[in-house]
Amino acid sequence: MYVATLICLPENHRLNAELVMMVGDKINADGHDWLAEHEAVDLFFDREVEGFEVLWRGLERMGIDFCVQPVAGRRKSVLLADMDSTMIEQECIDELAAEAGVGERVAGITARAMNGELDFEAALAERVSLLKGLPISVIEKVLEKRITLMPGGPELVATMRANGAYAALVSGGFTDFTSAIAARLGFDENRANTLLQEGGKLTGEHGLPVLGKQAKVDALNEIVAARGLTPADVIAVGDGANDLGMLHLAGSGVALHAKPVVAAEVSLRLNHADLTGLLYLQGYKKADFVNR
Repeated sequence: MYVATLICLPENHRLNAELVMMVGDKINADGHDWLAEHEAVDLFFDREVEGFEVLWRGLERMGIDFCVQPVAGRRKSVLLADMDSTMIEQECIDELAAEAGVGERVAGITARAMNGELDFEAALAERVSLLKGLPISVIEKVLEKRITLMPGGPELVATMRANGAYAALVSGGFTDFTSAIAARLGFDENRANTLLQEGGKLTGEHGLPVLGKQAKVDALNEIVAARGLTPADVIAVGDGANDLGMLHLAGSGVALHAKPVVAAEVSLRLNHADLTGLLYLQGYKKADFVNR
């Protein structure tokens, strides 16, 4: 048995009973279940969808995400999340660079690295070198003034943890930020790179080893092994090329507002929904959400 989940933002009023019936007819659905009226609905069927991409593109133009997966095992025991442009709306290194006066240069490198056009480790080293001499006090300023949580993040983490799941924040960014964001959102643990400091200023270097694409895969394997679980028990979410390894390995790998190279390789794509979309994909109803 399969489930097709249609999700949109609450202000999009196009997800209605008529549309649900139309989609249900196209995929020969046996029935449907509203997870949140006019916001998220499950349709159940017993065969793979023919013409999925055509149907997906039509709904995409309407601002509606369309995700198909097996019903069995959709509720997960581990949340593994990227941070930058996923759990928060910004890229932390770009915000630091803006304070250092090299914002545009660093942002350009970040964009290319996240789209898989540059080697992640080399791009990280180049960007960090441009921060040399920046007072470490700027980190707290950026956290307070420039960083905002991605909508739906608090509900995602709180709801999954309230239902017994383990939540890990695994980022190619920096521990100065992940520790603060993890605490704010209630993650069980966080892993990231380190910015080296001396005399109250950034040295322009980062610690080793680098937490990149493979390190995220390793983190997933370590976390599930420690809990007697398997990668099938994980829902992972990210947006950049260095997230692809963990997205492919996880039982449910979700590309959230992702770069083109990521969206092209991941079947669960949320281009419109916020992070509560990950709860809907697991079959949670809006009434089940826990607010932190």
